[in-house]
Amino acid sequence: MKIDIQDHMLVPKHEIMTEEEISEEFSDVDYDFRDLPKIRADDPVVEAIDAKPGNVLRITRQSETAGEFITYRIVEG
Repeated sequence: MKIDIQDHMLVPKHEIMTEEEISEEFSDVDYDFRDLPKIRADDPVVEAIDAKPGNVLRITRQSETAGEFITYRIVEG
C-alpha cells in the first residue's frame, strides 16, 4: 500500500504553474521569478506531483491568522 503524501493534513497544496500563470503572477514584480526560493527536486511532494527542475510551484497553505497564504518555489535539480 502506498500512501499519497499530498493527502496528509500537514502537507500544503502544491501545484505546478503554467508559463501563462507565471507570466501573469510575476509581471508586476521587481525580481525575476528564477530568483524565487528553491525546493529540491527530491522533495517527496515534488516527486509526487512529478515536478521537474525549473518548474515553479504554487504552494497554498491554510493559516488560522492569515486565512489562505500562497507562496512560490522553483524546483532545483
